[in-house]
Amino acid sequence: MTEFSGSGDPVRSLELLWRVQSRPKRGPKQRLDLDEIVAAAIALAAADGLPALSMRKVAERLGVGTMSLYTYVPGKPELLDLMVDAAIEPPAPLPDAGWRAKLERIARENWDRYHRHPWLLDVTPVRPVLGPNTIARYEHELSALEGVGLTDVEMDSALGLVNGHVESSARRALEAAQAEQRSGLTDEEWWSARAPVLERVIEPDRYPIASRVGTAAGEAHNAAFAPEHAFAFGLTTVLDGIEFLIQARASDA
Repeated sequence: MTEFSGSGDPVRSLELLWRVQSRPKRGPKQRLDLDEIVAAAIALAAADGLPALSMRKVAERLGVGTMSLYTYVPGKPELLDLMVDAAIEPPAPLPDAGWRAKLERIARENWDRYHRHPWLLDVTPVRPVLGPNTIARYEHELSALEGVGLTDVEMDSALGLVNGHVESSARRALEAAQAEQRSGLTDEEWWSARAPVLERVIEPDRYPIASRVGTAAGEAHNAAFAPEHAFAFGLTTVLDGIEFLIQARASDA
């Protein structure tokens, strides 16, 4: 089940994200703060998955009534925006290095975040969550490309290309891990169980390229799919493309 960010009341979400109005307008004396509520929601999403998240379950975890929770957050859409921005976390300083090393660091940070908060992959950013962490990270990530010769639009597009690769790679990596948990078999065990039949039905002479390449990849990774390799290989290729663009802009100058 996919959830959509930015689907709640835009004004109320922004007020909550930026803590413009931190105290509830109505209801009993304030017992909680917004950070407690967001932390509880993130813990529930981590434990049970985003589809299982509800205002009632968050309230139960906090030991309050569901209706009292609505005096802090209007509903689940606004809570989801708060969760996403909190999970993004304030960025750490980038290394004193070239743009490529900086983008590699950014990609690794985002890869690690998806593994810490896999529920983020169930959120479709129909509209961006314009919270303080989100804006700070956008500024932080764009700074890696500042002054390299790209236009502002190209900087935004290059960053989007890197982050899109990270998201898709993390999704495949987590899906592979979930498949192992569901089946109770490692990737090696899964293939070993099918190998006898495959050896009978697949003729190498009929599929020479697939047989050669598949065998080489399987021997290299000891699996049909190696998430870390796919992430690293794709990132290198994406950065090579951005480097080519930067060099092209320099030659045009």
